[in-house]
Amino acid sequence: MKQILCFSLLMSLPLSAVYSAEVKSSKQLSVQKSAALPAHLTTRIQWTKFPQPEYKNEDLKDQNRSAIIRIYADESGQISKATVQESTGLGDLDQRLLKAVNNAHVKPHIENNIAIAQIGYQAFNLKLSPDHEREICQYGFNSKNWQAQQKAKKTSFSYRTQPTLALNSEQLNGHNRTIKFSFKVNKQGDVKKVRIKKGSGIFALDQMLVQAVSNVQVDVQRQYWIYKKSTLKDEIKFDLDQCD
Repeated sequence: MKQILCFSLLMSLPLSAVYSAEVKSSKQLSVQKSAALPAHLTTRIQWTKFPQPEYKNEDLKDQNRSAIIRIYADESGQISKATVQESTGLGDLDQRLLKAVNNAHVKPHIENNIAIAQIGYQAFNLKLSPDHEREICQYGFNSKNWQAQQKAKKTSFSYRTQPTLALNSEQLNGHNRTIKFSFKVNKQGDVKKVRIKKGSGIFALDQMLVQAVSNVQVDVQRQYWIYKKSTLKDEIKFDLDQCD
């Protein structure tokens, strides 16, 4: 009788061990790791709506100012947090910059078809206006090609909609500015790889232009697709004495 009992106990041990292992394994498999990916770190943020700080000469306290803002954006490009990395030296002016950043919007960062959060920096150079009496002009996207197509002139390509660009003459830092740029476009009309060929001399202004063009589609005459993949060119001028 004792032999039978011992044999039964011995036979039950492997089964218990296997069952225990299966239960443990089952519990481990049911735990799902977080799908959240670490934020993308970048030194050059791409904007769909660029920050537009509002300030006057008196806000600068008679000298040019600069600052760097650390920016956190979520998967959709919404600003979730902004902090001062390098101050202008004026608390009120720093707050104006933070307000402008929080009202802006970042282009979502995509990796492997998944949008992820971003952390990056934006530099601001705030300069005294050289002419207090000059009218403040507002500018939209009126490039050479856009103006030609509005007049029904023959062009190598046409924008399906006018790129969104909003800036004023104070952002030109007292000088007329010209930007020459090029970009590629696929057969669906999507703009790709916008390149600045001749910059304005103001990095933030150049980036505003890049973002404006990146977010539109264009139509290209078919003959341009036959010979090579299209690289298209355009330019835009901002004149201090010419308002929209």
